[in-house]
Amino acid sequence: MIRAKINNELELRFRELAMRKFGYGKGALSKAVEEAIYIWVSLNEKEHTDFKEDPVEAIDGILSDIKIDSVELQHRIKYIWASKGLRDVSDRH
Repeated sequence: MIRAKINNELELRFRELAMRKFGYGKGALSKAVEEAIYIWVSLNEKEHTDFKEDPVEAIDGILSDIKIDSVELQHRIKYIWASKGLRDVSDRH
């Protein structure tokens, strides 16, 4: 089972499209989520990552110049990630 918190506007758009495509009955959202995950996995599993260094050390080095605490950084990343996701979705339509 996957549980995820997503942007309210994106959720409403997703629900509307899922019901249009799969009907208004039980299981429509599950079918749409499964289709969306299948497409995402298909697109992303083709990417080959060959990172041989210690990922913790790499992240520590990348973030060494940032002068905010980890909680604030998480909040900022959440908003950047959400806005990028919404842009990517709107670019496809």
